[in-house]
Amino acid sequence: MAKITDAIFAVHELEEMAERKLEVNRVHPLVKLVVTLTYMIIVVSFHKYNILGLLPFILYPLLLLKLSDIPIMTCLQKIKGLLPLLLFIGIFNPIFDRAPLVYMGSLGISGGVISMITLFLKGMYCIAASFLLISTTGIDGICYALRLLHVPDILVTQLLLTYRYITVLMAEANGVYQAYSLRAPGEKGVKYKIWGSLLGQLLLRSIDRAGNLYESMLLRGFNGEFTYIKRTKARGQDYVYLIVWLGMFAVLYVGIKLLV
Repeated sequence: MAKITDAIFAVHELEEMAERKLEVNRVHPLVKLVVTLTYMIIVVSFHKYNILGLLPFILYPLLLLKLSDIPIMTCLQKIKGLLPLLLFIGIFNPIFDRAPLVYMGSLGISGGVISMITLFLKGMYCIAASFLLISTTGIDGICYALRLLHVPDILVTQLLLTYRYITVLMAEANGVYQAYSLRAPGEKGVKYKIWGSLLGQLLLRSIDRAGNLYESMLLRGFNGEFTYIKRTKARGQDYVYLIVWLGMFAVLYVGIKLLV
């Protein structure tokens, strides 16, 4: 129950971060989305053994954390739940790729170990960049930018509704768990044989809530497209933001390719 409450609080905290009156928050959403996507594409394009090439790209999340006034520990706390997944994805690399690739004195480091670390760094960079995009832009701004890129409206609407109502789903799950706890005092957690019925109850509640929500949207004139935020044009500062970051990425990428 405490974990569900913490998750709901974390979502609301991201929305509060996006609403702050910082200069980086005022940058046009499309500009920030393009910068973030470019950064991710460059990061994942590096060879699986190229750890040294990835290291300089930590500058982007570090500088953006400074600009957005978000402590590094806060960022790590928000993304720590995904770190075990990153480790699990690459944990088998040392088993299948055992050939020594680098020697530190008499100690040989296999290509599997290096590729595992490289994969972890790529995942960390991309997750941190995504977190910073959400915490400085907000879901409405991101959806607005996606529509400017002509992403199909149905996909953008699904993304928006999923994000907005994930806290409602978690609150429903919290209510179901509380009801079970009151009917089964003294038990730690939920018994495995009860999981099916509890998930079924949660599914039925979700379907009922979704139907009521859609009817309410139709009564309010929903025609298939949301007005996410007030449509704005990019300012001069936004173009400077775009040019500076893309220029830095280009310099780092070209410099690393020349040195390696």
